[in-house]
Formats: sequence, structure tokens, C-alpha cells
Amino acid sequence: MKWLLLSIRPGSGRMITPPRALTASFLLLIVIGTAVLLIPGMSGPKGLSAVDALFTATSAVCVTGLVVVDTGLDFTLGGQLAIMVLIQLGGLGIMTFSVLFYRLVGREISLRDELAVRDSFSFSKSQDLGSLVRSVVLMTLAIEGLGALLLFTFLLGDYAPVRAAYLAVFHAVSAFCNAGFSHGLGGDSLTRYAGHWPINLVIMGLIVSGGIGFIALSEIFVHKTRLRRLSLHTKLVCLTSLVLILFGTAMFLLLEWDNVMAGRPVSDKLVISLFQSVTPRTAGFNTINYAHLANTTLLGTIFLMFVGGSPGSTAGGIKTATLAILVAMAVSRYRGFSRVNILRRTIPGGLVSRAVAVTLVSIATVGLSLALLLIIETGHLDHTQTRDAFLKLLFETVSAFGTVGLSMGATSGLTVWGKLIIITTMFLGRVGPLTVALALTRRARDTRSYNYGQEEVMIG
Repeated sequence: MKWLLLSIRPGSGRMITPPRALTASFLLLIVIGTAVLLIPGMSGPKGLSAVDALFTATSAVCVTGLVVVDTGLDFTLGGQLAIMVLIQLGGLGIMTFSVLFYRLVGREISLRDELAVRDSFSFSKSQDLGSLVRSVVLMTLAIEGLGALLLFTFLLGDYAPVRAAYLAVFHAVSAFCNAGFSHGLGGDSLTRYAGHWPINLVIMGLIVSGGIGFIALSEIFVHKTRLRRLSLHTKLVCLTSLVLILFGTAMFLLLEWDNVMAGRPVSDKLVISLFQSVTPRTAGFNTINYAHLANTTLLGTIFLMFVGGSPGSTAGGIKTATLAILVAMAVSRYRGFSRVNILRRTIPGGLVSRAVAVTLVSIATVGLSLALLLIIETGHLDHTQTRDAFLKLLFETVSAFGTVGLSMGATSGLTVWGKLIIITTMFLGRVGPLTVALALTRRARDTRSYNYGQEEVMIG
């Protein structure tokens, strides 16, 4: 039965596969969000162009955080609340809310919708979908609520209670969903609180919670599974995330100690470095100006943005598990093993192939987007004038694909066509290049019942 529902017979366009349903749901939410932001009264006196509304809606739904207009100045309270709702819906996935709604009114969901949600959260087929949805929603509200309460406490000294409560909720939702939208806290993003340990720790806690994945969070905090009994997935994403955070912190401390952090107290340098290690994992908040960073730091940040968060989370990128599998594959091959082994477990060959495919498609997506941006934004300039532009556009492209939202300042100055390219890149980064490819594939083409003869080729 499942095979029949997932199959698409030649000449039949009625059946919608889960990847198509997932892609269509995000597209629909973006269209609705764009229409809402264009309603009079949602933006300030200057108004909002259709392209800027589309860009903002896509950035919110894809939980990216790149902006072409100021969220706090160019949107009214209604517009800001609409953006927050789009962030929340995009972070959890519109299909999850659909399933929750159907369950609440007592309706059974279709297998198509169930598989779409499973695919969105890398969900095990043996677990109950209703329990998953309830856990996702309750866990999200609980974590965001706790984060908002803590932020409210720390912001009370700078803002009136009502304003502090609103800012706390907005930034808690934005941080947990790894969106990176920020406004009203003064300066650029969170630069005003660069040395404020409590606020930084709360924001980082929300970012990591949203980016580690719902399945891992459920195992650790809900089921309180012992370390030895944690699934390989949870062990892998936690270990890889920890290594990347430590790597990013050490890199920032080493390269920016006497550069962007020069003259700051040691405690400030520590929290700034830690924050800048966490936020490229698709969060998008910043406490320093990225346009002033050293080139080597920017290169390391681009790597962190490309990797992103973990599977089944609000984060983008190729995901931590993919990186871990690629590293394990390289180590296994170097040691002469034919199979990929991680933490005394063997990874199925199909997963290894998928990790390679996701990485290659992601690199191709970033490369094509960057090439188009360079042609459109710098094609009319002499090559000597485009050296700095190359790095800035590369940074923006990877930030868009990884749904990060960090920027060196190039996004707001893009042409209309440049904005459309970034919009497409954000969408592909959120839905996933492989998911989009599957959504556009009508049926498997390799139906042969025979194999060709094998022949070796030189590698390396």
C-alpha cells in the first residue's frame, strides 16, 4: 500500500509524493506570508516593494534571517508579529501544524502527510506520529517559554515591562527556530550585549536546542535515556556539534584576539568567541561586525555555515550527521576498510551514498548561486574592483543556503535579480537540495534487472 502511494505511474499526475508535498507547503507559506506583509499597515510610511516582501517572507519561513529592510524600523507591530509567526511556522514545518490540526479535530491524516512529516524530522518509521507532533509542539513551547522568561528578566533593566516582554518573546522564537531576526535591542543584531554573559548564554542555549534536532532532544530530556543507551544518531549529532563549537571558539579566539576584539576584557573575548562559534550553525545573530573579521576567520565561518545544524531540527546546512559520515568514510577508506564505521556501529551504504549526494548537490547549489550573483552584481565591473565583492557574495550565498542569516553587508545592496537569487538559495537551503530534486523527479529511472561489467578507474 505504501509503495502504491509513493509511486507515480507514467502519465499520471494525481499522486503527490512526500517531498513534493513538503516543498509545496513551504512555497504556499511563503506566498501567504508575502501577501500578508504587503497589506497596508504592515510596513512603515515608506512602504514595502513586492520583492522586499517576498525576500522577508522567504527569509522568515526558511528561518534564515537575511534582511533587505530593517525589521524594527520598516515594519509596524503587526508586520513584526507576522514575521514572528512565519518564523515559528517555518521552523517547525507547516506540515507538522497541519497534522496537529487534523488530529485535534479528530480527523485521520493521509499517509502522504505522515510521510512528509517523517521526512521533515528524519523520523523513525517505527514511532507514533501523533506522539512526535505533540512532543515537537510542547517541547518547542516549553523551551521558547523558558528562554523568553529568562530574557525578560535580563531586559527589564533596559526596557519597560511590556516592551521587554515583547522583545523577549520575539528573540526567543527567533533564536530557537535559528532564524536570526533581531530588532529593538540597539545596534546591529545583539552587538549592544556582546559582553553580557547571561543574555548570550540564553540565546546560545536556544540556538543549540533548536539546532540539535527534536529526536535528540527527546531522547536526552524527555525520555532521559542513559548515555550508553542513546541512539547512534543522538550520540553523533551531539559529539559533532560539540567538536564544531570548540573548533569555532578556538578559531575565533586565536584569529580575532587582537583584531575585532582588541581592547576588550578577557571575559568579553571568551563570550564573543563562543557566541560566534554557535551562531554560524544557522542562527544568524551576531555580537560583532562580520565585515571587520580577518579573511581566515571568514573562511572558517563559511565552513561552519555550510555544515549547519543537525537533522530533524530548525537548522539548515548539510547537517552535522552528514559531516560525521563523510569524515568517517574518509577515515575508513584510509584504513583500508570497505565499510564505514562510527562509534562501534556500521553505517548502511545507502546512508553513506545519501550523505555524499547531499554534499555534492549542496556544493553545486552554492556554486551556481554564487556564479549567477557574480555575473549580475559585478559583471559590469573591472576584475580589479570585484575582489572584495567575491568574498562578500560567497559569504552571503553560503549564509542563505545554510539558512544562517549572517551578513557582511552585501544583502541590502543587491539588485532585484540578486535578491531573487538569494531568495531561491534560501528556499533550497531550507527544503534541502536533495528533497527538491526528489520532488521534481517523476519516477526512478533505473529499472533495469541487469548490471554492466565492472572496470577500475584511477583515483587520486
